[in-house]
Amino acid sequence: MSDQSLTNDKGVSGYGFGEVDTVISVDDVAREAARLAEEGPKRDELKSLAAGEAHLVIEGLVAGYGKMEVLHGLDLYAGKGQSLCLIGPNGAGKSTILHSIYGFTTITGGSIKIGDIDVTRLGPNDKLKSAGIAYILQDNSVFPDMTVEENLLMGGYLMDSTDAAQEATERIFEKYASLRERRDQRAGILSGGERRLLEISRALIMNPAVLLVDEPSIGLEPRFIDMVFEILDDLQNNEGKSIIMVEQNAKKGLEFADIGYVLVSGVLAKAGTGDAMLADPDVGRLFLGG
Repeated sequence: MSDQSLTNDKGVSGYGFGEVDTVISVDDVAREAARLAEEGPKRDELKSLAAGEAHLVIEGLVAGYGKMEVLHGLDLYAGKGQSLCLIGPNGAGKSTILHSIYGFTTITGGSIKIGDIDVTRLGPNDKLKSAGIAYILQDNSVFPDMTVEENLLMGGYLMDSTDAAQEATERIFEKYASLRERRDQRAGILSGGERRLLEISRALIMNPAVLLVDEPSIGLEPRFIDMVFEILDDLQNNEGKSIIMVEQNAKKGLEFADIGYVLVSGVLAKAGTGDAMLADPDVGRLFLGG
């Protein structure tokens, strides 16, 4: 079946498969998502989703870029060793949450805490070194002309000595044989999956407690996507890392995550376990394609 340009007698248009009556327009998604946001979850409900006492606590966060406010009083709670996936339409503010946690935004209200440490006003370097927050950027953040080993050593730039960075790099090589075998090769020749592994591994050099993961599957073939999520699963369940993720493949992200948050226009519209969000008919209809 080929793509069809769709317009019905109600003025709904778009591109998709199937009959016109089965298509939800972008405008309809936006309207229904806004309705959900008006009935967003309460703080106690969010706290109950965190395992034990929340390790990452965001309350009343107002943040954006310069004078542009993107997040409007957002709350978020995640326990140690938990994973949380942020989904929602483009422009909802998902990546802005990651940026705010790491220190890339202008914060004008609310607070961000890791355990007992208030990190709201700390810069990225302080958040990494003193609070254990690491940011795994979207694809293409490796240094292609550097070797695999040199890329990893760059992850230890805040360590007290080059020896400490080298020791951490050797631990990565012990854990991931595929990187060890390519340690002296230019990172630019790696496959997409190997580059993603290198990006994740570079963030692990400082042994962070919280990983901010921005679009882990972007640009990857399906076999590499599964590999990346297996790596993240290991880091969460075997090493106790807390993972806050934005994932374009909402179904894949919710299947992986303990908690799912649906963000709309800078506010929280829905929250629940990953399984509950997968089973939610509104989430399925608006964000999962069925």
